[in-house]
Amino acid sequence: MRAQILGTGGYAPEKVMTNHDLSKLVDTTDEWIVERTGIKQRHVAAEGEVTSDMALKASIRALEMASTRAEELDIIIVGTISPDMPMPACAAFLAHKLGAKKAFAFDVSAACAGSLFGMSIASQYVGMGAAKRVLVVGVELLTRIIDWEDRNTCVLFGDAAGAMVIGPSEDPDRGILSTHLHTDGAQTDILCIKGGGSKYPMNEQTLKQKLHKVSMNGREVYKFAVRALTDAVNEGLTHNKLRPAELTHVIAHQANLRIIDAVLQRLDIPLSKAWLNIDRYGNTSSASLPMTLDEANRAGRLKPNDTIAMMAIGAGMSWGSAVVRW
Repeated sequence: MRAQILGTGGYAPEKVMTNHDLSKLVDTTDEWIVERTGIKQRHVAAEGEVTSDMALKASIRALEMASTRAEELDIIIVGTISPDMPMPACAAFLAHKLGAKKAFAFDVSAACAGSLFGMSIASQYVGMGAAKRVLVVGVELLTRIIDWEDRNTCVLFGDAAGAMVIGPSEDPDRGILSTHLHTDGAQTDILCIKGGGSKYPMNEQTLKQKLHKVSMNGREVYKFAVRALTDAVNEGLTHNKLRPAELTHVIAHQANLRIIDAVLQRLDIPLSKAWLNIDRYGNTSSASLPMTLDEANRAGRLKPNDTIAMMAIGAGMSWGSAVVRW
């Protein structure tokens, strides 16, 4: 049995922070940010708004599109590294807010690749016949865990949520054809939050050193991402006996416009096949992939039997691809 994406949803908070707004906080300019990232603005969660609140709004939209009630959900999977609290899972809060009393719920920690990892898990459950309706959410409230004095990271990230409802496909030729996931634990130091765990417990010293904030070696992340994503998409194409020219669309995690452009150039896929929204939202981590998919879907870009490649990469380093026939 093949799994299919039955509905999509997205949400971004109302408040917008432009590059000009950022230039008042840190030594940067609109031109500097746009040239290096393609980002012009990002959304910031309202005071009192928490991660599960954003997940709820995206989930409701996805469930409506899928004509699915929350009570029908078997599983809820949330990809996030910025949950409401370290324990319990953000998915537990989301399940309660949705009223999804039948579903078991858990989080996936694969940073920006979280929703792709979650989609892969959902596909396996549906494929085995163990679940008929799975809600997969990518959601991040990153503006509360970045260092607003570090221009290498604070210019990149924004808050958002994206959701997908996954269930059995009635057409064996349509749905999630394959997913391909990878992790290289030797690269844990190039993108991480060092503090708050067992290695660097939260205390006065770790707080002073800002170890509870995102740290990143941008140059190394860029080099690794371009190589890894190119290989992952090629892996998906090879597995499904497809040529790059046969892809109708690319739905990419919006980490950096230069990364997306470089990967597509290496794959010989025109940038016009990718739905881009990084200029409006910045890097929303695990929310990016499902939110980008939802935008393309609601814009009428995705047609039945279109072939879509998905790709995402995050801390771990964790990355992967998927091939979907819409």
